[in-house]
Amino acid sequence: MAENLVVYTVVHQPRRLKLPAQVVPAKTAPEAMSDFMFDEALDRRYFEQVAATSYIPAAAMFTDLTRRGWKMSIGFSNSFLVQAERWGSDVLNAFKKLCASPNVEIVNVEPYHSWLLYFDILAFKESMLTGRQRLEEMFQKPITVTDTTEMFMSNDAYFALQQCGFGAAFMEGRAWQLGFREPTHVYQHPLQRLKLLVRHHDLSDDVGYRFSNRYWNHWPLMADTYAKWVRDTWGDLVVVGWDFETFGEHHRREGGIFEFMRALARELKKRKVRMLLPSDAANELASRHLEVPVNEYGTTWAGEGGMEFFLGNEAQQGLFRLMHHAYSKARLTGDPRLVEIARWLLQSDNLHLIQWFGRWGPDAEVSAYFTPDEWWELGALGILREQQRVYINFIRALDEYAK
Repeated sequence: MAENLVVYTVVHQPRRLKLPAQVVPAKTAPEAMSDFMFDEALDRRYFEQVAATSYIPAAAMFTDLTRRGWKMSIGFSNSFLVQAERWGSDVLNAFKKLCASPNVEIVNVEPYHSWLLYFDILAFKESMLTGRQRLEEMFQKPITVTDTTEMFMSNDAYFALQQCGFGAAFMEGRAWQLGFREPTHVYQHPLQRLKLLVRHHDLSDDVGYRFSNRYWNHWPLMADTYAKWVRDTWGDLVVVGWDFETFGEHHRREGGIFEFMRALARELKKRKVRMLLPSDAANELASRHLEVPVNEYGTTWAGEGGMEFFLGNEAQQGLFRLMHHAYSKARLTGDPRLVEIARWLLQSDNLHLIQWFGRWGPDAEVSAYFTPDEWWELGALGILREQQRVYINFIRALDEYAK
């Protein structure tokens, strides 16, 4: 039975596209192009909403819990940090206060929350190292554990992260990736050094997605029940991974999520479940040298656990191609300002927000939930058309810079 628990949360806000798309006027300076492609007003509205419902109250809750022995890890996208620096100094201060605790570990994530690794694995390595440096400077803590985007892990990504010098990384635990193995051990690739902490999909989603579902046969989920599930799980440890917005935004405060977490801390202690920071878990529980051959097909924590959540319909595949062309043409200009814009255009969120096209069921509902309300005024096909036009307009605006 599992005697150890690792808690990992991710803080992220996307840089949303400006829809309907706007043509970039001729001779627009590179530093001004972003104004025609990204919707800062929309970003600010969502940021301030989530700050009030989740970031500030949940950070305060976890700050109190860490004083009582709760341990957790947090990853911050640079996309979130940029917004917090502009519109939420109180939010940033709340997170700095939380992360100052020795019971909190900072986890490096892909700073753009993008699919850069699919387009340029060397640029991905540089981005991960730059992101780690920014987080270490901001929170004044060394970082040895990493995540990617949507907990993506593939064979080449594993080797890239190892070359970056990380000691451990998170990976989604699905049967088609693990085979006969359980997600409740620390693994590593044969003959390699990078440890893998495997997210327990079911136990994570019991809180992350199902907690507020009144049609779920375990609703309402009680802290003692969940703590028992964790303790009774076979293996060395349970790794749970959640969006930080789970607390207060995805599950509203009035639904009891804060009370649940406070009670969970007590129930885990009763059952002698030891909370570990991810770096400690990787160091202490890796002595058995369990190996997993990391699959060439990437896993994520979205949907069924693979890239089909992001590339499963024609609209996503079309937009993915435009991402590639936008990035490639920006690289041809040699202008780092334009390459930077292209990297922002690689955000996974832009594919996540159109997963619903031609789909139905829980995954499509999640995708539709995250799609901005304002976009729906364009109609479903209008959203797809205007998204594509943002990329096309950018690609065409690069003509005078790619000579």
